[in-house]
Amino acid sequence: MAKGKDARVRVILECTSCRKGVNKVSTGIFRYITQKNRHNTPNRLELRKFCPYCYKHTIHGEIKK
Repeated sequence: MAKGKDARVRVILECTSCRKGVNKVSTGIFRYITQKNRHNTPNRLELRKFCPYCYKHTIHGEIKK
């Protein structure tokens, strides 16, 4: 079985408010690493997670590796 055809892939979620520079107080960009099933979720993943730089729950979107 080929390893490149697995259904589950590792994705990186990045805080969207830190990335856009909305919060001027933040000192960096926070990222989460998770997995998704590429057959069930073919489009980009967006989850609401806690960002310690913004100090609140924000939308974290999938980025390229």
